[in-house]
Amino acid sequence: MELLVRYLERSNSISSVMTQDVIKEQNLRDDLRYYFMSPCEKYRARRTIPWKMGVQILKIVMITTQLVLFGLNNQLVVSYKEENTMALKHLFLKDYSGVDEDEYSVAVYTQSDVYDSLYYVLDQYSQLGQLSVGPISYAEDEDGNLLPLVVCKEYYRRGSVDPSDETYDIDAQLETVCMSHDPVTANHWRTQNSSFFQLDFYRLVDIKLTFQLKGINLQTVRSRELPDCYSFYVTITFDNQCHSGKVKIFLDIDAMSSACRDWKISGTAHKNTHYLLVFDGFVILVCITSAVLCTRSIVLAVRLLQRFAQFFQENFNRKVCEEDQDEFLNGWYVMVIISDLMAIVGSILKMEIQAKSLTSYDVCSIFLGTSTLLVWVGVIRYLGYFQKYNVLILTMKAAFPKVLRFCCCAGMIYLGYTFCGWIVLGPYHEKFEGLSRVAECLFSLLNGDDMFTTFAQLKDTNTLVWLFSRAYLYSFISLFIYMVLSLFIALITDAYETIKNYQKDGFPLTDLQKFLREQADFPVVEEDSRTDAGQSVLCCCRRVPVNDEAILIS
Repeated sequence: MELLVRYLERSNSISSVMTQDVIKEQNLRDDLRYYFMSPCEKYRARRTIPWKMGVQILKIVMITTQLVLFGLNNQLVVSYKEENTMALKHLFLKDYSGVDEDEYSVAVYTQSDVYDSLYYVLDQYSQLGQLSVGPISYAEDEDGNLLPLVVCKEYYRRGSVDPSDETYDIDAQLETVCMSHDPVTANHWRTQNSSFFQLDFYRLVDIKLTFQLKGINLQTVRSRELPDCYSFYVTITFDNQCHSGKVKIFLDIDAMSSACRDWKISGTAHKNTHYLLVFDGFVILVCITSAVLCTRSIVLAVRLLQRFAQFFQENFNRKVCEEDQDEFLNGWYVMVIISDLMAIVGSILKMEIQAKSLTSYDVCSIFLGTSTLLVWVGVIRYLGYFQKYNVLILTMKAAFPKVLRFCCCAGMIYLGYTFCGWIVLGPYHEKFEGLSRVAECLFSLLNGDDMFTTFAQLKDTNTLVWLFSRAYLYSFISLFIYMVLSLFIALITDAYETIKNYQKDGFPLTDLQKFLREQADFPVVEEDSRTDAGQSVLCCCRRVPVNDEAILIS
């Protein structure tokens, strides 16, 4: 009798343990199914409001609106700089036509033209207040004194050249002589310093005139923004480095914006700035909320992965393959967090710009533009819950590794053509003058653009180079358009057909898929050093909707 009681107690305890294991397994399965559901399915299953999706939709609207507002303001800044550059070229460059001849603005070919152009800059600079129609004037130092205009000429220390006898004597050491003067009396320099302007053109390398101007961008008032103050660092260069009889004249401007020291404005511009600051603050709050929710989802996914891995280790003595593990570590959440951080930094910079504490328009544009790009790319995640869109997403995911490897191989050939075209055709064709321009030209040819002009613009002064250019261009176009580009398209087409066939015939089930379908045919694996490598190679996961639940299949 006593043995019977002990047997019944032992049976009850075993049954209790088995019941707990079954409940634990079922809870894990339910949590996994819920994790891989779409937001709408989660709402139908547990009536959980998809806060994360709602925040993402709100964030898309707000960040896009913020970008548009900042872009409109940034356009005013860019147009102001460009128009000031054009105005200063017309003011200081003699006979400027309004269009740069090449990379330089104007070119002169006689000594008298060099002197006339040089004196023209001095005369125009001394009369700037009477000539300019814009709010621009001379810059001042901290003591209120006008900053001087500086003229520097660089020349060989010693030299004599006689082309008729084919003789020369040059000291390659360069010397620089500078002088500065008050801008108001700059027009008197030619008489007071006549010896300085006596130029030995066979020794002259270049002449540089540098000065600083101040301006205010008043056009932002019309868009209800506070105006910025600008400092224009102007450099006018007479370039005679080639000594070819052609002196190139460059005008370069470095415009730096800053907050005006003393300003007063009436109307709605100041109030509008406060409204924009409040809006930017709300954008930061939404981005912080989005980042917190995505971080929480990543933490929950890691915990769920640990539970699933522990269950497999305890019950089947095997590890979860890497591809199944990657399904828990959602890359979309990482991308959303990165976009949130960039949006927060960009919004802070934008607020500082609105408050006139900073003027880093370019840096702010990079942060806001990149965050907006990532936000809109993140919309693809929600499109993946629809089967028709999911085919395209799975195709990109499947083709990406092959395309990346293919691009690496094709890139080696592309770089070879780039270096070859630069060194051979660079002196004879403007599209091959620099490595970046060669790469851009070849990419344009690869897409079938501007082919005839590329052939026609080559100078035929050298017959050998002309023949080489034809062989070079014909071989590149034939190789990349007819072979490389066709193979590139074939890789994507093959991945698309593979995904279509898999959706019709089904995918091989992985461990995670079998567990979700309540299949128990997991082979118990003995401890072996070769086990992990085999499992990771054979396992490949994708997410598709089956039986109204988003689950993983291979």
